Amino acid sequence: MKKVLITGALGQIGSELTSKLRNEYGKDNVVATDIRVVENSEVISNGIFETLNVMDIESMGELAKRYEVDTIIHLASLLSAVGEQRPQFAWQLNMGGLTNVLEVSKELNLKLFTPSSIAAFGENSPKNLTPQDTIQRPSTMYGVTKVAGELLCDYYFNKFGVDTRGVRFPGLISYVTPPGGGTTDYAVDIYYEALKNKKYDSFIAKGTQMDMMYMPDALQAIVDLIEADGSKLIHRNAFNITAMNFEPDEIANEIKKHIPDFEFGYDVDPIRQSIAESWPNSLDSSCAVDEWGFKFDYDLNKMTVDMLNKLKAKNL
Repeated sequence: MKKVLITGALGQIGSELTSKLRNEYGKDNVVATDIRVVENSEVISNGIFETLNVMDIESMGELAKRYEVDTIIHLASLLSAVGEQRPQFAWQLNMGGLTNVLEVSKELNLKLFTPSSIAAFGENSPKNLTPQDTIQRPSTMYGVTKVAGELLCDYYFNKFGVDTRGVRFPGLISYVTPPGGGTTDYAVDIYYEALKNKKYDSFIAKGTQMDMMYMPDALQAIVDLIEADGSKLIHRNAFNITAMNFEPDEIANEIKKHIPDFEFGYDVDPIRQSIAESWPNSLDSSCAVDEWGFKFDYDLNKMTVDMLNKLKAKNL
């Protein structure tokens, strides 16, 4: 990875990944793009930034040529809960944007990373330690676009030789960027509310297990997969990865170790709860471990300490 273009660079993953790659590869080697402009954004002020609508393939190709990039990291996407409110737009954006980056990658012989999600599985998938290869019949538009995207990336690799790579992310937890409409966002909200109000009601029901990952581990996984030896990859576009697994009570109890008077309850959102129930309880990430050495550093305890310390430093 010598010079990379990132789509959706102002989103939850993109904002942190942009900073990480600029630190590691140099500001002039990372081109951040997004359809919007945000005031006081370090992504915009601390390096190359271009406004880009991923539905505009001509502008995308022009930017890739102008900056002579060799890798695209495609993060622009509509997430699960928001996608259920606007399913047609979710299909148009998620699949249209991906098709465009695949075409640009094919034309310019670029490497492409694009993430899939635990949402690519459905009620018929094995619930516990869901295998890398298994039935995928998601019940959300977001999940449908992720499965279709996985297949499309496989097609472009097999048909045209495009070096496509990706992971299936579990829920991602971060102290940098506020939640963006995902089903697992309760595990981010809870830290903010614990510090600000010492009270939180989870929109995910008691006993609902989901796999999660702290953002630093997710960012490192992206870099590690992009830089991995492609000849050793059997699965290319949708590696299961995960770091921890818990239900709402468990994360609340971990927070109470540091904030004893934290009050925790439930106010379940039926839409997001139904989405969560259609997902696996846990993922089997052994293929990622075997093929490119996936590893993680943060468990629930270590993540909670870091989240609370980092959020306190932001003076919430």
